[in-house]
Amino acid sequence: MENRDVLGVAVIGTGKMGADHVRRIQQVTSGARVVAVVDVDRERAELVAGRVDGCTAYTDPVAAMASTDVDAVLIASPGAAHEAALLAAFSRDLPVLCEKPLTPDAASALRVLEAERRLGRRRVQVGFMRRYDAEYLKLKSLLDTGQLGRPLMLHNRHRNLASPPWWTSAMHINDSVVHEMDVTRWLLGQEITAVTVLFPRPSGNAPEGLQDPQFVVMETDGGALVDVEINVNCGFGYQVQAEVVCERGTARIGDGQDMVVSTAGRWGGTIAQDFIERFEDAYDREVQAWVDATRRGEVTGPSVWDGYAVAAVCEAGVRAQREGRRVEAELVEKPALYD
Repeated sequence: MENRDVLGVAVIGTGKMGADHVRRIQQVTSGARVVAVVDVDRERAELVAGRVDGCTAYTDPVAAMASTDVDAVLIASPGAAHEAALLAAFSRDLPVLCEKPLTPDAASALRVLEAERRLGRRRVQVGFMRRYDAEYLKLKSLLDTGQLGRPLMLHNRHRNLASPPWWTSAMHINDSVVHEMDVTRWLLGQEITAVTVLFPRPSGNAPEGLQDPQFVVMETDGGALVDVEINVNCGFGYQVQAEVVCERGTARIGDGQDMVVSTAGRWGGTIAQDFIERFEDAYDREVQAWVDATRRGEVTGPSVWDGYAVAAVCEAGVRAQREGRRVEAELVEKPALYD
């Protein structure tokens, strides 16, 4: 897809995330337009397509990818549908931005990795949007200079306003801490080797039967320790914070103090209420980076290897929850394609 003036994108999945990406590509992103949307719910697909001139609604991803207008694919469907969509895109050599998870488990992620490896070149950017967040980028830049010395510990806090009715204890790992797993690997440049999950007393805000909050401890192959407080029923908003402790100093992000207002004997600011509000700019940068790279005939950003590695660590985390013990993460040898 080199040197395309305007990239024709098919968006697969028109739920909250997919619909937001359709809006983003049409209103924020330069160099791309949405030419197709796909959803098993035809009515919803047609509703979203109807908001975009020249956009066609489909219920079958393969049919959408067969359109001559489609140059690239953005996958925002539920994780269980990702593998089939990715393999279909590979068969047509279409570049893909795939929202996390790459796939729901390590075995299917490994199948995708092997399929891309057989192509002999990368076609997928995985949607770990925190890598495009301004604060995380500053933290990564600082760590890469080495001026603080080696990272020894990474503390994370991940809090949601309230969990939806269908939320499960395992989703703390697979749908929330998955982000800390990726940024740990990215910030520190190290693989996660083991996971332990501890449970404090459940919050009174949590639905009955849900283990919330949870405290996750991860070990890396570079000797760092990483902890995550995951609290999906904090009751006050959406909050993501990180602090790296290094040999010669520390660095912290996520305090949310871009503007502090003092008035009527009080001072304070606001707290985002969900992940789309908090990471809106990161999503904008992520999609723009994907479009720009695709138009150049390149693939950048988080890779299928990153998606597979995080899936393997998630599996270790869920086992650690279930078995109440430290569980080692098992990864295959990294293929040269991803070096």
